[in-house]
Amino acid sequence: MGKRDKKGEPPVAPAAPFNNPFAALSAQREALPQAPAVPVAAAPVKAEPKGPARAVVRMERKGRGGKEVTVVEHLELPAPQREVWLKALKNSLGCGGVVEDDTLVLQGDQRERLPSLLEARGVRKVTVG
Repeated sequence: MGKRDKKGEPPVAPAAPFNNPFAALSAQREALPQAPAVPVAAAPVKAEPKGPARAVVRMERKGRGGKEVTVVEHLELPAPQREVWLKALKNSLGCGGVVEDDTLVLQGDQRERLPSLLEARGVRKVTVG
């Protein structure tokens, strides 16, 4: 007992694809009132806040089981802002990291790539030590 094929019958096409309740409205589109023209006011341009004045970037191994970490100090950012900066730097560098006290600690030796990222975020002077 196999499948039964209905080779002799052509497929039946539906009369209409579906019932469109909005089909009658398209003919009345020209009769609808137009919205009044609202002048677009230019949005006030905010000066982008400057970043911290300086940052010190250094590599550290002591007390970390021989693992290399890059420490960013002297940013003088508020605590919530430090978390935002850490997340952005971790995503840009593709590494892990944590906030310890007032410093950002990033995994690995990031001293070559980090200064350009900090300057792009508005730090005016980056010291690599």
